[in-house]
Amino acid sequence: MNTPRRPALLERIAALLLRQPLDREQLRVLLRGAYQRNLIDAEALSIIEGAMTVSEMQVREIMIPRAQMDVIDINEPIETFIPIVMSTAHSRFPVIDQNRDDVIGVLLAKDLLRHYAGEEAFNVREMLRPAVFVPESKRLNVLLREFRASRNHMAIVVDEYGGVAGLVTIEDVLEQIVGDIEDEYDFDEASDNIILESSGRYRVKALTQIDDFNAAFGTAFTDTDHDTVGGLVIDHLGRLPRRGESLNIEGLRFQVLRADSRRVYTLIVEKPKI
Repeated sequence: MNTPRRPALLERIAALLLRQPLDREQLRVLLRGAYQRNLIDAEALSIIEGAMTVSEMQVREIMIPRAQMDVIDINEPIETFIPIVMSTAHSRFPVIDQNRDDVIGVLLAKDLLRHYAGEEAFNVREMLRPAVFVPESKRLNVLLREFRASRNHMAIVVDEYGGVAGLVTIEDVLEQIVGDIEDEYDFDEASDNIILESSGRYRVKALTQIDDFNAAFGTAFTDTDHDTVGGLVIDHLGRLPRRGESLNIEGLRFQVLRADSRRVYTLIVEKPKI
C-alpha cells in the first residue's frame, strides 16, 4: 500500500499563498499562521520575512557610516596600514586620497600577499580595483541584484551632494535576509528579556537594561557609559562584536548569539560553575 506523500515545503507555501493576500501585511499574517501551525519552522519564516523586508529597505538604513569606515590612505606607506588590515580582518578596503570623500578604488587584502612575497615592483595604486558608487536611496533588492550581476562585494554610498556617506557590502544585505537563522522567533516576541535555558545558560536580549541585568545576576555593572547589556559588551570589546564571538566580564561569559553589522540582538550568558 502506498503511503501518501507529504507535501514539500515549497508546495505547502504555494498552497498557502493561493489564498491571495491583498497586501504585504496580509502575507505576513498568513506566513506567521503557517509557522504557528508548524507548516514552516522559525528559520524559514525568518528568511522569507527577511527577503520581503529587503525589498522595502534603502541602502542608508544598513550602510556602515562614513565615520566608522576602515579606509586606507594611498599616501601612507604600506607599513603604516598593514596593522589596520590585520586587526580589522576585512577582505576589502576603500582607498582614499586626501580625504574620505576622495575614494579612488578598493584594495583587496589578498593582494598584499604580493608585498610579503618580496615583489620589488609592488605598488598599491596599481593594485586598486574600481570602486562602485551607489546613492543612499537605492533599494536593497536592486543593490543585491547588481552585486550578483557585477560580482562586486562592496559599494561606496554617496549622498545627494556627491559626498561619501558610508559603505555597504553584499554581506550587509544578506544579513537582512538570513541574519535571523537561529530558532529565536518566540524569544524575540517574548516579554521576558532574560530566559533560563534547560542547559543552565541564560538567553539575554541585548536591549536588557543594566539595572535589570544586575538584579537577575547579582552583578554590579555601572550604567554610566551604557544603558544596556549590549552596550556593555560593545564597550568591553571596543567595537561591534561578531556572531559567535565570546568574552568574559567579571566572571560571566558572554557569547553573541545574534548580531549583524549594525547592532547586537541576543546574548548567551553563563555563570561560573562552582
